[in-house]
Amino acid sequence: MIKTWTTALAVVVASVTGVAHAQAVKGDAKAGEGKIAMCIGCHGIQGYQASFPEVYKVPMIGGQNEAYIVSALNAYKKGERKHPTMRGIADSLSEQDIADVAAFYAGHGKTKGAKPAEANAAVTALLQKGACFSCHGEGFSKPIDPSYPKVAGQYSDYVFRALQSYKTESNPLIGRSNGVMAGIAKQFKNDELQQLAKYIGAQESEMQVVVQPHFRLGQK
Repeated sequence: MIKTWTTALAVVVASVTGVAHAQAVKGDAKAGEGKIAMCIGCHGIQGYQASFPEVYKVPMIGGQNEAYIVSALNAYKKGERKHPTMRGIADSLSEQDIADVAAFYAGHGKTKGAKPAEANAAVTALLQKGACFSCHGEGFSKPIDPSYPKVAGQYSDYVFRALQSYKTESNPLIGRSNGVMAGIAKQFKNDELQQLAKYIGAQESEMQVVVQPHFRLGQK
């Protein structure tokens, strides 16, 4: 037991140290605007769907926490998040590039407007079981740490695939390594994760798709 906790602590310390180092590089949103060419083909199209490993909408990242975007891209670089396309893109970016891209997207959020959905008894029980609000905050838009994601209003099919990926092991192309999230996700059956994802996706969001002008079909 002591060895297990020591190992877990070492992982947490290494993770925090890595995030702190990454955040030491200050992002420039204006510079980031010129570095998103590889992002806009998926994240710049409203409702765009990925086809690997299954069909789902790519996540909205406009208005996402800057530190989280940095953390996520670095996780792809390290192979902690296994997605061939995203790893290839992350590998091509320097620390400064990542910081600049993160700053650009973080500055393109939106004002909340929709009324949040209420959880039924079944979903309430699932939220309590996973202690979701303890990290992501009430409403899922105020995480306790800026390196944690806002997830309120995120596409529910993406949220489900993301949660499911934390349960995936020993697959070189699919899965995410995160001790906390893996432990939480593995408590739930897939249909329960779908219920959670649907609830999260129905919340009012601060995020949006940063649509590129030349992708707006039918407009000049």
